[in-house]
Amino acid sequence: MTIPNLITIVRLLMAPLAVVMIGAGYWAGAFAVFLFAGVSDAVDGFIARRFGMQSQLGAYLDPLADKALLVSIYVALAIHGVLPAWVAIVVVSRDIMIVSAMVLSMLLDRPMEVRPLIVSKLNTGAQIGFAALLLAANAFGGVPEGLLQLALVATVGLTLCSAAAYLVLWLRHMAA
Repeated sequence: MTIPNLITIVRLLMAPLAVVMIGAGYWAGAFAVFLFAGVSDAVDGFIARRFGMQSQLGAYLDPLADKALLVSIYVALAIHGVLPAWVAIVVVSRDIMIVSAMVLSMLLDRPMEVRPLIVSKLNTGAQIGFAALLLAANAFGGVPEGLLQLALVATVGLTLCSAAAYLVLWLRHMAA
């Protein structure tokens, strides 16, 4: 167990904490947890690279912690009416599609190595930014509606593009 892995496990545990805070209407706390999770993600990555502490466990835990937090936040925001449910469905469905494709590939003895695509990194950035904007808007107000709408369109668009890109890669892999 490395320090970066411990930080990642703490980040994984922040997802239910953020959901509870959203459910309680404690928006500033949810925003703070989300912000702390983002900072901890950068810190554990830096420590792992700088001090040669990368591990196989960390390679699985890090994206799991990121997805657990984002999916939890999006679902909680949709349940509490802050986010249209269809947006949460698009975000969650993309992740389910990717995981299902990877599992199916393994079950068919055609495992596929997944590497993050540029559109996927942009998608993750948009999802994080949009979630942060929604949390900040509820915690502090003052976020222009136009900015929220632009972030929504960018997030949904990048999520759909990312899903399509992974689907094309998977279909090519399975056809080969």
